[in-house]
Amino acid sequence: MTTKRPPLTIGGRSITDELVEKAAEQAEVGLDTEHLVRRPGGRPLLGSAPAGNISVRFPPDLRDQLRARAQAEQVAEAEVIRRAVHDYLERPRAS
Repeated sequence: MTTKRPPLTIGGRSITDELVEKAAEQAEVGLDTEHLVRRPGGRPLLGSAPAGNISVRFPPDLRDQLRARAQAEQVAEAEVIRRAVHDYLERPRAS
């Protein structure tokens, strides 16, 4: 039988009855919005504007090579693809 653990806050603290009571008391008093920090939502930009998505299918052997390269360079597979496309487009066109 598994032991059910109590839920945790974002900071990793257990949500106890005391914590709930304290939060309720603070809510009744009201929230001081002057000290809130606005956090931008979403992913960081990859340039000067939001990036678009392109779906690409890879055969299994190419996908394995991609995954291996990404792991070796400790970057996301998408970053390896971006670099490869960039390098390809920077080469002079064959006549």
